[in-house]
Amino acid sequence: MRELPSVSNVLRTPPECFNHIPDFPYEPHYIELGGVRIAHIDEGPKDAPLVLLMHGEPTWSFLYRKMIPVLVRDGFRVIAPDLVGFGRSDKPADKKNYSYLNHVLWMTAWMEAKDLKQITLFCQDWGSLIGLRMVAECPDRFDRIVLANGGLPTGIEKIPAAFKLWQAFARFSPWFPIGRIVKSGCTAGLTTEEVAAYDAPFPSRRYRIAARLFPSFVPTAPDNPERQNNERAWEMFKHWDKPFLTLFSSRDPITRGGEKVWQSRVPGAKGQPHAITRGAGHFLQEDKGVELAMKIADFIRSTPVT
Repeated sequence: MRELPSVSNVLRTPPECFNHIPDFPYEPHYIELGGVRIAHIDEGPKDAPLVLLMHGEPTWSFLYRKMIPVLVRDGFRVIAPDLVGFGRSDKPADKKNYSYLNHVLWMTAWMEAKDLKQITLFCQDWGSLIGLRMVAECPDRFDRIVLANGGLPTGIEKIPAAFKLWQAFARFSPWFPIGRIVKSGCTAGLTTEEVAAYDAPFPSRRYRIAARLFPSFVPTAPDNPERQNNERAWEMFKHWDKPFLTLFSSRDPITRGGEKVWQSRVPGAKGQPHAITRGAGHFLQEDKGVELAMKIADFIRSTPVT
């Protein structure tokens, strides 16, 4: 891993923007790395088995509000960070600070600063593009992985038409209503208050740089600068024999069917209780959060570390 990027100018969402977030009473914690403050939620007993929940684009840890209480009730410690540029984490003001690699560097450094170990990772969307690379960088820190609606593209896969439209919208649309975008990825919809909660970290367009850029960072062509790093990560996963579970959803037009490659290539996925989350859209944490949390808890209990 190379050094963290040097960041001299950041935007920090005013705390009052988060005064009316529904069903999310958790106290944020912060770590500053390389001039960037990264926020995270840390709930449950500190000596309990650890579940790391990685969100994607354009959400934040609020996405996990339905899963956190279920996992804590079942005896787990739950940590949910906000990626740099999202949620309560700092948002570098210069778009040059943003890249796929830099986000892997930031979140891996954050994990090491927290000295997280014996992790069960749950990741979705960009939470998987970053989270799975964190595993590849520090495999000994992870005991098991649960992947949903995500992956580790290398630029040679067929790109769904829905994702190409999303890339174009993020790049060219003068209108970028983040809360409504999240709502469109949920089969169950969102309340007005929930839509506002997803908008809360972004009080003006200056704060939305990461949300605008992330779709363009996905390796969708062979010349993507992160292709080689993702291919190296894939080589590690081809030998990953720790428990690996897929919980993709049935109604995500972008990642539907993406579980098959993981089930066939990852040794630790053999014989696991993989499931399709029926009736859930891209943001299955919203549509089936309690169900997901229960399956994660069952998976951890059924795969004890020896």
